[in-house]
Formats: sequence, structure tokens, C-alpha cells
Amino acid sequence: MGLSIAFYVAMNFRVSFGDPDASFATVTSGDCFVNLWLVDSDAEVNHSWGRIIFHVDDVDILYQTAINAGLEPRHPPRDAPWGERVFPINDPMGHDLSFAKTLTT
Repeated sequence: MGLSIAFYVAMNFRVSFGDPDASFATVTSGDCFVNLWLVDSDAEVNHSWGRIIFHVDDVDILYQTAINAGLEPRHPPRDAPWGERVFPINDPMGHDLSFAKTLTT
């Protein structure tokens, strides 16, 4: 739990419920929230889900914030062909996250 909370706080989320010693916590960013819960074994985890995309005000600043916190995004921000500036990163438990902003023309 502590690793997950530290990751999300480094990515500009705030803890709105729980703490690093809790078995359940919620982190929020704007209108988005992520519930985190501690499980006893890997068998309890559903690994068949997809990607979560968070829309942010400035992808490049958040990317640099992640780098400064010692996190390892999978690649730097880039303009995607579907019209977003985006970078992907995995949280400490391997969940696939992307942070994006719609490109304006």
C-alpha cells in the first residue's frame, strides 16, 4: 500500500481516504479517483483489465514531475495520431496508466 500511495502522490494525486498502513485507500485527482486495496495474494488480483487514461492539464510537466520523483514512464510524452499528447507509465503493481491531454488545432 505504501508504494502505491507514494506513486500516486508523486503523480499529483492526493490521499482522500486511508494511509500507507491501511488495507484500503482512495487517491484523487480532479474528478478522478482510484481505490487501492491490499490483497493477501496474487491470486486475488484480476490481471485481465486494460488501461486507465487520466486527462491532465499539462502532460509534459507531469512527465517531468514523474522523472523528478524517480519514476520510470515507458516513454516521453508524444503526440499520438488520435489527437492526444500522452505518456504511459505503470504503477507499482503493474497497472497500465496513461496521462493525456487533447491536442488543439
